[in-house]
Amino acid sequence: MDEAGKHRSIDAGAIPSALDLALLRQAIALSAESRAKGHHPFAALVADETGKVIAIAGNNSLPPQGDPTQHAELAAAALAARALPPEQLAKCTLYTSAEPCCMCAGAIYWCNIGRVVYGLSEGKLLEMTGAHPENPTLSLPCRQVFATGHRSIEVLGPLLEDEAAVPHHGFWNKSS
Repeated sequence: MDEAGKHRSIDAGAIPSALDLALLRQAIALSAESRAKGHHPFAALVADETGKVIAIAGNNSLPPQGDPTQHAELAAAALAARALPPEQLAKCTLYTSAEPCCMCAGAIYWCNIGRVVYGLSEGKLLEMTGAHPENPTLSLPCRQVFATGHRSIEVLGPLLEDEAAVPHHGFWNKSS
């Protein structure tokens, strides 16, 4: 805890396991599937401490059919919250192809998911999307969002950033 009595997100010295990397690669592959379905190239999954996948979600935020709040991380967290009680969710990890935005970080926090592993950083994603109107980035790292909470959420990322960037190549503009 810090001086204010709040827990901070942690990741100092954390090393991803082989299982972490395998599940992150699964999330990255799902992001390519999301793109192939005509959606933004993002995906997330929630797995328990043994690696059993509890929930999977692609991005469905493209209007007019989609809902701008249906980011993959938020959708996967919501599905997991309907499947497991909070004490089990605290032992789960959300794996995502890109760093959770502040909306998704809030959903992860409120769903009581204890850990996040992500591929593409918000900064790298912004380099790829620029000022694209479908990705109006709020430059607020998930660690910063989690740091304002009253419990710790472990964060590992960015990891496999080059792999995580592949589904975005050519999606946001012709030069990426």
